Amino acid sequence: MTGRLPPLVSLRAFEATVRCGSISAAARELHVTHGAVSHQIKALEDSLGVPLFERNGRRLKITARGALFFPAVSEAFAQITAAASLTKHQSTQGTLRISCSPALLTSWLIPKIGVFSDRYPEISLVLVPNTGSGPLAVGDVDIAITYGNNESHGFWTRLWRKFELFPIASPAILNVRPIRSIADLSDQVMLHGDNGQEWRAWLAAADHLNLKPGRQHWFADAHLAMEAARLGQGVAMGDSATIADQIASGEVVRLFDLQIAAQDAFYVCTQQQTQDAPIIRVFVDWLFAGV
Repeated sequence: MTGRLPPLVSLRAFEATVRCGSISAAARELHVTHGAVSHQIKALEDSLGVPLFERNGRRLKITARGALFFPAVSEAFAQITAAASLTKHQSTQGTLRISCSPALLTSWLIPKIGVFSDRYPEISLVLVPNTGSGPLAVGDVDIAITYGNNESHGFWTRLWRKFELFPIASPAILNVRPIRSIADLSDQVMLHGDNGQEWRAWLAAADHLNLKPGRQHWFADAHLAMEAARLGQGVAMGDSATIADQIASGEVVRLFDLQIAAQDAFYVCTQQQTQDAPIIRVFVDWLFAGV
């Protein structure tokens, strides 16, 4: 006879607390109160008859038994989520949630939505901008296009696209402060879409690592830095994956012939259990056919 299972809501509270690192973070993810999560964890401990956390004031530390229990709970939720997704996606109709970087979303994916819809009119897309490069969160999206390898347990990952980096600027800014040599960059506002690593790598390749820019601005995403450059706010690092159309239209100008390979690349990721679902497969195949 099958033993009685602990309450599902209590298991979810436990799994989220361990994964998120605190009750407060788990409560935010589950859209409930701190007290509700705490109550469900206590209910789970009472059901199991063992403590899952050591409590020291407001701080929690998982116990040895809790650490032993967590992988099984986490894997169970992953399997349920994947099974539900596979059940929903057994045809080439329905809704797909796709996440990718804002730059790729606006410059590559959105302009091609019409092409995909004409070919697969019964599939609706939910497009979610994602500025992170961490692992795909189970249940958040069906397919993620990530910058950086998303290899981890439970995910199918495949290299989609490599690209190159090079400086760009608006034609308008060049009329005010011409750039005839790399040394002229010191008179420009340097725009960063990261922590400065991409500019440093390009300047090193150009043998100008010691170049001192004037003013500098940092953005949370490369797309924002490139958009600022298009609007004449400075010079940014463009890339061959997302800025080609704007260069062709003359909205921005590529400043030098020198380009460097990006440190990482774009990868397509989905859950292993759903990678062969027809609706997943047609979108993934369409992505690779479009590169």
